[in-house]
Amino acid sequence: MGQPGQQRRRYDSRLRRERAAQTRERIVAAGVHLAHESPAWDWHALTVRAVAERAEVSERTVYRHFPGERELHDAMMQRLEEEAGVTLEGLKLEDVTEATARVFAHVSSFPLVPRTPQDPTLTAADQRRRAALSSAVAGPAASWPEMDRRMAAAILDVLWGVMSYERLVAAWELTPEQATVALTWAMGLIEAAIRDGRRPGDGPPATGDEDQMITP
Repeated sequence: MGQPGQQRRRYDSRLRRERAAQTRERIVAAGVHLAHESPAWDWHALTVRAVAERAEVSERTVYRHFPGERELHDAMMQRLEEEAGVTLEGLKLEDVTEATARVFAHVSSFPLVPRTPQDPTLTAADQRRRAALSSAVAGPAASWPEMDRRMAAAILDVLWGVMSYERLVAAWELTPEQATVALTWAMGLIEAAIRDGRRPGDGPPATGDEDQMITP
């Protein structure tokens, strides 16, 4: 049987661990709450000081649990991915669309800060492009509901956008030519879907094998 002093030390040690875990959880939860108040793509305001203030702890306490801001943000991102129900490890091709839908459903809870150009000339050019794409879709999809036509034109606009091109070149390290091939390939698939009468939400086209399976 242990001595009273040893039992007390074990109890104190367990209590300290529990309190430390509670404090860490409080810090992460405070950071996640702040993240929900910030645009999904801008974490500049999510500093150690801001999180400490929201958690009502000192900055020193935050640093006791996280060596730096990057580690704090990593813990917050892990929590946000858990909230969204998305696991990137082991992601399969057939899971991509569902995972994307979950991410967007989660992102919809964040403040929307439109990143539209402020320069009048760029704004006018953006409006002309959207009008041109809407007109291009309107003919082949004349029988579609207006919202379906808008969604089709909108996704073409996203693929046409410079931000999509820049992401392929900067993040994926594609050459400008490869980025162009990838984007125009995706746009070609959407064009084919529109001409085939497959509206947003219809899902992929039936394959020949599936046709054979349902043919008497």
